Amino acid sequence: MSEAVSDRDALDLPLAGVRVLDLSRILAGPWCAMVLGDLGADVVKVEHPVRGDDTRDWGLRTGATNTSYFDSVNRNKRSIGIDLATAEGLALVKALAREADVVVQNFKTGGAEKLGLGYADLSAENPRLIYCSIAGYAPDGAEATRPGYDLVVQGEAGLMALNGEASQPPLKFGVAAVDLFTGQYAAQAVLAALYQRERTGRGRKVELALFDCGLTLTSYYGLEALAEAKDPPRYGNAHPSIVPYGVFRAADGPLVLTVGNNAQFKRFCEAIIDRPDLPADPRFATNLERSRNRAALLPILEAELLKRRRADLLAALKAADIPSGEVLGLLEALSSPRAAETGMVVRRPAETGADRNLLGPPYRLDGHRVPVRRMPPPLAADTAEVLTRELNRSPEEMADLAQRAIVR
Repeated sequence: MSEAVSDRDALDLPLAGVRVLDLSRILAGPWCAMVLGDLGADVVKVEHPVRGDDTRDWGLRTGATNTSYFDSVNRNKRSIGIDLATAEGLALVKALAREADVVVQNFKTGGAEKLGLGYADLSAENPRLIYCSIAGYAPDGAEATRPGYDLVVQGEAGLMALNGEASQPPLKFGVAAVDLFTGQYAAQAVLAALYQRERTGRGRKVELALFDCGLTLTSYYGLEALAEAKDPPRYGNAHPSIVPYGVFRAADGPLVLTVGNNAQFKRFCEAIIDRPDLPADPRFATNLERSRNRAALLPILEAELLKRRRADLLAALKAADIPSGEVLGLLEALSSPRAAETGMVVRRPAETGADRNLLGPPYRLDGHRVPVRRMPPPLAADTAEVLTRELNRSPEEMADLAQRAIVR
């Protein structure tokens, strides 16, 4: 059984009592299911009994069947191993779906239907079911059956074209942003459908496509491209509309500086870099003018900042109430006093007995962070518990299913 901090921790969470059947794998679908688990739902993840989720073979090994990649999207879940290529395995999953409130799946379009696990099949026996389907492309479009991959969609949605410096080739985001946002959007839609079900008593089908979510992420850049009928310039760490805003170098290292309005710019010039002449210059008096004349202004600011030490600058910026901060390495950020104070990094014993690091949920309810109730489960750690307790399978039936490799 996967390690649980306390099932009592879920009782006061918003989704306590909600059952989620997670038939998804990789990232977007598992992220959606994890969000629901973080908020109190009981999430049962169905995996292939031998290889499990693909991400059990990605990243760094953290346990006999766990990796850093798998762990990042599968906290607060139970894992069961069932072979969906067998009639008996499918029957078990359908039985679980009859008792579920939510099903999350990201089979290739049409794959769930071929298995008898489509919305029409499952909702016929469970009309209250919220069925969340995640695919690469619109289910009614010409590319419906095309598999979806984050990196491909980053290219096709124009995200790579707006990322990075203007002098560089197109650049992907550092994380699989399309997958992660799609999973978050999916969780939002599922929550809305659950809320509506409280009024109507009926479930419904929720569909998300990676490409659609990729276009959504272009946000103000996308609207700018449409308005001007051309690609907007790439600004790297700078902001397309606010100047100065970005990463700058002090004498001993980089810092982030975000001067968001004209009053801040005046304080910055007078109190930080001792250049009261700059806000008096009509080219730099307003943000619109600074943005138009950034090529003239930024070299002046960069030269002034290079004369000063980072710690001194950050202290002065804080005193002047100008948003700023250090540029930390990832390990520095995760090990910082700030991260320790917020409690986002969780360290708990894994199934091997050794401690394992995990990022906690970002949600706070009534002033308290929602807990990591269950560490990411070893493969099929909860098969026996789920099938015997919730489907009333006898020990003899379980032994027979295991002997025939239908379950693990």
